[in-house]
Amino acid sequence: MTKKPIHAWPVRLTHWINAVCMVCMFMSGWAIYNAAPLFAFRFPAQLTVGGWLGGALAWHFAFMWLLFINGLIYVLYGLISRHFKHDFLPISVQAVKHDLTDALRLRLVHEKGVYNAVQRLMYWLVLAAGVLVVLSGLAIWKPIQLQELVTLLGGYDVARYVHFAAMAVIGGFVVVHLTLVLLVPKTLLAMVTGGSKPIKGGESLP
Repeated sequence: MTKKPIHAWPVRLTHWINAVCMVCMFMSGWAIYNAAPLFAFRFPAQLTVGGWLGGALAWHFAFMWLLFINGLIYVLYGLISRHFKHDFLPISVQAVKHDLTDALRLRLVHEKGVYNAVQRLMYWLVLAAGVLVVLSGLAIWKPIQLQELVTLLGGYDVARYVHFAAMAVIGGFVVVHLTLVLLVPKTLLAMVTGGSKPIKGGESLP
């Protein structure tokens, strides 16, 4: 029986680069937030990098570009290879309700190499949050040069809240993602080795 990887090598490579970048982006971003908090709390210094605002900004900008380029490569691959269409579609409200109910009842069956409706929705949401965090980040970074974008987001101060909210959505996704990995640890191996699954009708090797 002909088989194909569960995760093609471009997906695995961009996944792990993204994981490293996100850790650095979160930790440097929290340090930047602590310099001018939006809410009545600060992140523990032990969870930040940079040591001071200038240092945190240097970390943030360095990994920002790597994350952006890596994300762009992933999106282009997802479109060209039809990874998004094959793995993240179709999706419907009814399917999400059904799979979410099964998940809450601990009855959701994990099929190797297949994303359930809740996972598909989560990936689309985190992709949207990724676009939003980039746009709001650019608006905060270059508010004068990108005045139109700042205005579109409701102003500089609002853009900061948008950036924080998008970061929180991505952080929530990461928490859920890691929880699922802990519940089904064999999925981690497939993201390292690629794994394998039978080719269904209409599919092709990457």
